[in-house]
Amino acid sequence: MKASIFAVLTSLFLFHIQYALSWPGMTTTLKDVMSMGKRQTNNDGDEPKELIGDLLTLSDSQLTPVAADIKSILLGTGSAESSTIDTTITPPLGSKACAADTCCAYKWLSLAMIKKFAGSSGRCTRFARAAVRLGFHDAGAWSKTSAFGGADGSILLTNELDRVDNKGLQDIAAVTKAWYKQYQPYGISMADMIQFGATVATVVCPLGPRIKSYVGRIDNPKANPEGLLPGVNDSADKLIDMFRQKTIDPHGLVALVGAHTTSQQHFVNISRDGDPQDSTPGVWDVKFYGETLQPNPPVRVFKFASDVALSKDPRASSEWNEFVNGQSHWNEDYAQEYVRLSLLGVKNINSLKECTKVLPPAKKSYTAPDQLYLTLWLSGKYPQLGKYIDDAQSLLELVGSILPILKNVLGGRI
Repeated sequence: MKASIFAVLTSLFLFHIQYALSWPGMTTTLKDVMSMGKRQTNNDGDEPKELIGDLLTLSDSQLTPVAADIKSILLGTGSAESSTIDTTITPPLGSKACAADTCCAYKWLSLAMIKKFAGSSGRCTRFARAAVRLGFHDAGAWSKTSAFGGADGSILLTNELDRVDNKGLQDIAAVTKAWYKQYQPYGISMADMIQFGATVATVVCPLGPRIKSYVGRIDNPKANPEGLLPGVNDSADKLIDMFRQKTIDPHGLVALVGAHTTSQQHFVNISRDGDPQDSTPGVWDVKFYGETLQPNPPVRVFKFASDVALSKDPRASSEWNEFVNGQSHWNEDYAQEYVRLSLLGVKNINSLKECTKVLPPAKKSYTAPDQLYLTLWLSGKYPQLGKYIDDAQSLLELVGSILPILKNVLGGRI
């Protein structure tokens, strides 16, 4: 352990002792009180929902049950969340029984992803957050005028990763490519792996929705068009126009940008490397919406200029404010919009299969075990802890890890 980290942890430990003595019996946990919000379809100026892919040309009588469900989600009349969980014994990967079930290989992949995405603190790791971003960046490189592109795996099958837009995705790209090498022989495309990773990561994050997950996308080894991804300094006009070209209205855009609730920025301002976009990094809650509006959020909360601009725009502000105290409302809307995003550019929606059943269960409540130390870090103290928070490691465990050392230094007097 480096001396600087030792010093920080020693200071934290002593603070904890002083805190406990000063306030006997006080708990360091916080209860999160959520308000329920109802989905409002085509209210508040919402625009009519558009269909995409082959759903534009197929009649209802031609649709498979899965495609019909997707159509209802895209039109805003069906739910994009599911609590159905596969509780059966999963056959071995590569067995005939596993090969007979489209979702079997995804069950094994899900288990591998969960190990990478869940941290000891209960928060989701930097790999989970990057997996969500990877899903956005592969699917989002598409517009209604594109001849190709979208959720086609090209971000990891071409040189797209070298683009400035995709800076910071290199670590999750390496992990995803390794999974692809392992699971592609069992029928998993890169396009599906990326979108499946995004939905697994979302539900691994505490309070995240369990988004319906579809498989059967076709890989495209051709780089997607450039200039179709949003930037952190974009104006509200640019963002709204860009997403309308993706069939996503301002309401949907506001729901999607809420994914910033789990993030920690590393490249927008390197002098503030690791600063989160709200005070609960790694937790899929609605604090992002409220704290983006606050003039004085916690010291380490770093606001993207694009988020601030969007929150103030009259086309978006009403829905933004609805989400401030609307966890259920936001989860529902985010899930619906992410299903749409994950299918942009997909031309074979009618042949897709649903594998939501292999996702882990949703974590509908969460209390940080290390809230005391997280609060200290958010106030500007102990910057060295940012790395551990980024990895979703419990700061309580870190403090506990120095006890044997302190006992030795202090001659066993603690």
